[in-house]
Amino acid sequence: MSRFDETPRADLGIAVAAGLLGAAGVTLAAVAAHRVPTPAMASAAQMLMVHAVAVLAISAWAVRSAVAAGWWRTAARAMLLGVALFSGDIALRGFEVGQLFPMAAPIGGSLTILSWVLVSIAAAIEWRRS
Repeated sequence: MSRFDETPRADLGIAVAAGLLGAAGVTLAAVAAHRVPTPAMASAAQMLMVHAVAVLAISAWAVRSAVAAGWWRTAARAMLLGVALFSGDIALRGFEVGQLFPMAAPIGGSLTILSWVLVSIAAAIEWRRS
């Protein structure tokens, strides 16, 4: 079995998670518009929706990559986790039910920034080897 035989399953899992991230973003946007009209809630919704699309694009790069697929997948997974932590913590605070855990939003934000750096590394590897 070649690595290409395993690629679609790993990337489909990432795509499923990205779809859920996007759905959560649209849900939070509706909540921000109708129930909890705070800038923080709208910001969390926007982060979820924008990064859901980014994760799908990153996953597509992983599928086509011959040299940096692991880097692309790591970036996608880090982005999923980072945005979920950041937005989840912000949303819980907006609903006034607490927080995920201390420092969840800053950790999530930092992980999201790191994921974008990983995208740059993956792209640089592709560029250098092309």
